[in-house]
Amino acid sequence: MSKNALVSFKGTKNINTEIQLTGSKSECNRALIISALSNRLVKVENLSNAADTVTLDGILNSLREDSELKTQDSRLVDVGPAGTAMRFLSAYLSAKNGNFLLTGTERMKKRPIGILAEALKTIGADISYAESDGFPPLNINGPLNQTTAEVKIKGDISSQYISALLMIAPILPKGLTLEIEGELTSRPYVDMTLDMLAEVGIKHTWSENSITIEPQAFKAGTLVVEPDWSAASYWYSIAALADEAEISLPALKEKSLQGDSQIQKIMKIFGIATSQTETGISISNLGLSLDTNQVMDLKTCPDLAQTIIVIAAALGKNMSFTGLETLKIKETDRVAALQNELAKIGVTLTENNLVYTLNTDELHFPEKITIATYEDHRMAMAFAPLALLINEVEIEDMQVVEKSYPHFWEDLKKAGFEVKEI
Repeated sequence: MSKNALVSFKGTKNINTEIQLTGSKSECNRALIISALSNRLVKVENLSNAADTVTLDGILNSLREDSELKTQDSRLVDVGPAGTAMRFLSAYLSAKNGNFLLTGTERMKKRPIGILAEALKTIGADISYAESDGFPPLNINGPLNQTTAEVKIKGDISSQYISALLMIAPILPKGLTLEIEGELTSRPYVDMTLDMLAEVGIKHTWSENSITIEPQAFKAGTLVVEPDWSAASYWYSIAALADEAEISLPALKEKSLQGDSQIQKIMKIFGIATSQTETGISISNLGLSLDTNQVMDLKTCPDLAQTIIVIAAALGKNMSFTGLETLKIKETDRVAALQNELAKIGVTLTENNLVYTLNTDELHFPEKITIATYEDHRMAMAFAPLALLINEVEIEDMQVVEKSYPHFWEDLKKAGFEVKEI
């Protein structure tokens, strides 16, 4: 039976701490696929201990061992709840020799994969849906027999589909030209993929809405993973809700490959300053909240949405947001989850023509609140900082944070929070 966390913070709400964050899950998962595609010519350093990364690393190691043993049997590949692994492996396994059944949890079987699977089939992949059309599990018979180097894919669904295709492009006989249809959401994640490929010798051209990668060899090298900016966002939240805060985050860089490093700019609105230090970055609460009447577009950093929306709600800001479309196909329907849990502090989040608006007129803080997580790590970590404003915050299924930030609760304790397992 899963345990809940009871989070509280007694005394003066002053936070002064140093937190060493785990490696970026986004960078790690790309680095692991690139390393595998290069036949381990590319090494990876500072791997995250996040469950998603551990899962993907274990699967790739197991596949390599099977290959060395010349195993010809069909292989079951179970990613559990790891969405990034599902998408990246759909492309990776299509390019590799073997027969695979790629599956995951019941929730994973409800997360769409059809756009990526159909794109792969367009270029010659042998993929079929084992249960429901457009959804995992996938039957994959590789390697694909490439019939074309050109494929179209929608840009407004998930950038991970695009990244999955780009990473296998160098080993395809014809390479790949990817035409992105419509607006590209989460572009920083595509840039991250291309930058990491460039670090190990893979060149590309990007002209208007087309990205081309010719067939080419990986160069030996090491991809060093930066700490996770997504994890850093929760410390910005803590800084924003504290009376005073000075938080050091070693090894982070103001200029980063990670799209979620945009949290630096976003949090200026809430009076949080970021400064580069000799060892990393430092964030502090200046106590100067700026005008928040603007509409904030989060399409390039959707993983920050829950954190930012909860901060705004807790601070009584009637802000509006766009770019939340992809939140409905994440670990849970994150829009619905936010609406349900924000209602517990009297806040509504309503949608009108893809613009989501907070109304905090009825904002109140009860003595205790219980937050459901919906099997979503980011729900737990976005709401836990409310313990600075509410006497007791109970977070259901505390182990859910293992997906991306396994040491989250221990780090909260280090910063002065009391965390009890109940």
